[in-house]
Amino acid sequence: MSTHGILPEPDPLDYTVEEFPPREKSNGKGTEPPPGPTPAPWPAMDPAAYHGLAGDVVSTILPYTEADPVALLLQFLVSFGNAVGRGRHYLAEQTRHYGNMFAVLVGATSKARKGTAADRIGPIFAVADPLWFLNCVKSGIASGEGIIFHVRDEFYAMKKGELELVDPGVTDKRLLLDEREFFRVLAAMKREGNTLSPVIRDAWDGRPRLETLVKNSPNKATGACVSIMAHITVEELRRMLDETAMANGFANRFLFACVKRSKLLPFGAALSPETIERLGEATKTTILAAQQRTDSIAMSKPAQAPWHEVYSALASGGEGLFAHITSRAEAQTVRLALLYALLDRAETIDVVHLEAALAVWKCCEASARHVFGDMVGDRTADLILQTLRRDANGMTKSNIFALFSNHVPAGTISQALGYLLRAGKVRHETHPTGGRSRDMWFAVREDKQ
Repeated sequence: MSTHGILPEPDPLDYTVEEFPPREKSNGKGTEPPPGPTPAPWPAMDPAAYHGLAGDVVSTILPYTEADPVALLLQFLVSFGNAVGRGRHYLAEQTRHYGNMFAVLVGATSKARKGTAADRIGPIFAVADPLWFLNCVKSGIASGEGIIFHVRDEFYAMKKGELELVDPGVTDKRLLLDEREFFRVLAAMKREGNTLSPVIRDAWDGRPRLETLVKNSPNKATGACVSIMAHITVEELRRMLDETAMANGFANRFLFACVKRSKLLPFGAALSPETIERLGEATKTTILAAQQRTDSIAMSKPAQAPWHEVYSALASGGEGLFAHITSRAEAQTVRLALLYALLDRAETIDVVHLEAALAVWKCCEASARHVFGDMVGDRTADLILQTLRRDANGMTKSNIFALFSNHVPAGTISQALGYLLRAGKVRHETHPTGGRSRDMWFAVREDKQ
C-alpha cells in the first residue's frame, strides 16, 4: 500500500486507549439521572473477529485513525450486509435470517470517535457500490411511516374509472439508517401513536411487507432490506431504554458495542486513493458475488459441532435488562456468521466464520453488561437496588419510601421489591424488636447471584 509519506504502519491491533470517561453528573436539566449499574470490565474484541476482508479493512485503516477498531468493524459489517440486500440467508426452521444488522456504538460524545469510523468506511462503499452509497444511506428517522416511505412500493389509485400510477415507488429496497443521534429515535418512540418500534422490529425480522395501520399512510414496502447503524452515549442509553423497549423486543434486535478513541493522532491521515480503490474493489467483488444467489446458506458439518456446543448458552434466558437485551444471541450470532461467509465467498458457514461471529457477539454481550450491569429496566426498582448496594446495613420499607420523598405509591414500591426479590437481587429479613417486628431489605452480593 502506498502511504504517500504517512508514518509506517504499526501493528493494527496494538494500540493504546483512553480511559473511559466518568459518568456525567447531570442530564442537562439540573436533575440527577437514575443511578447506573456497577460497571463491568471494559469489553475486548477477540482477534478472531478481524477475519477476512473485514479484518483487512480494519487493519489497513487503523494505523491512521483515532477510531476504535470495533467501531470500524461493525460499521463495515453492517454496511456490507445492507449493500448485499435481501438475498442469501440462513434458514433457522422456517425463519429466514438475512444479513441486515442493527448496531449501536456506545461511547462518549466526540471523544469516542464514533462518527470517524463511519467517515472512514464510507469511501470504501462509495467505490464498491456508488448508487447504494448515494441513494440508500439515510438519517433522521422519526416514524415508522418515514422508514417505509424510503423503500415504498409503487402506488396506484382509481382515477376516472381507471387505475393510474400515482407514485412509482422505490426500486432499490436497500436502506441503511445512519442515526448518529440515536437518542432522538428513542425519544420519538415514546410519543403516543408513534410507529417506529413495530416497523423497526418488523424490518429486523425481515418481514415480506412493511406497513402500518395509520389511516393516512397508504405506503407499503415489499422485500425491503433495512439496517441501522446508530451512535449514542452511555448516559443517554441508560436513560432512554425503558421497560417497554425491553419487554417488546425492540432492544434485543440491536448489537450494542462500547467504543472509545483508539489512540491520539494529532496528524491522522487519510488513506491514499489507491488504497481506498483496492478495498472498494475487493468489497464490490464480494457484494456482487453474494447478490448472484438468493438461496439459503447452510452451516458446514465441521461448524455444526461447535455451534451445538455454544447454542444452549446463547439461547439461555434470564431476568433484568441485560438478559432481555442479549436474548437474541443465537440469531445475532448466526447473522454475523452469514456475513463472514459471504465476505469469503464461501458456499457454507464454516468454523472460521462461526468463530469470528462469536467473537463479535461476545464483545457486544460484554458491552451490554458494561453499560447495563444488573439494571432491571424499571426506574423504581433500579434506584432501590443501587441504593441498597451502597448500604450494607439494609433499609426498612420506610427508608425506601423516603428515597422517593414518599411520592411513589405503595403498590409501585411493593411491585419493584417483589421483582428484585424474584430476580435474586435483594433479600428480605424480619428482625424482632420489643414490639412490632421490623422488615429489612438488603442487596444480594453480586458474586452470590
